[in-house]
Amino acid sequence: MARFVGTKVEFGADKDEFALNVDARELPLIHADTHLNDLLLKYCEAALADRRGDVSQLRMLPHGRVLVEDVARGLGMSERTLARRLSDEGLNFTEILQQLRRDLAVRYLDDRKLHVSKISWLLGFHEVSAFTHAIKRWTGKTPRQMRTAGAY
Repeated sequence: MARFVGTKVEFGADKDEFALNVDARELPLIHADTHLNDLLLKYCEAALADRRGDVSQLRMLPHGRVLVEDVARGLGMSERTLARRLSDEGLNFTEILQQLRRDLAVRYLDDRKLHVSKISWLLGFHEVSAFTHAIKRWTGKTPRQMRTAGAY
């Protein structure tokens, strides 16, 4: 195990955790399996959809009501505690929400069965034009350009 993770592994610790340096997310995947990744994403999304109690959190985005106070309450903490914990990680709620929307937009645009207006609604935009401006700001491309072969 130590050879696999490249550092000493401590068993019998007070916590069960596996922590990587934040820079590890920038490392290339040498043997990425896109088919397995797609399967795992679908499995994880189905598992999340089946969870009881968290369903209200999953429904926030399409209605444009993603509020920090609702997320904090859903996580069982105050807004201030959530903000402090995010700050400790060098993050803030608005940036996370925008990154989530961007990542979902790219993934949804990959599914040609989803109409752009549906994607716009799923991401909490009230107007398709607002979504189009956002995707252009995030990626430098329009939704149509994103959907052309090799655009992303």
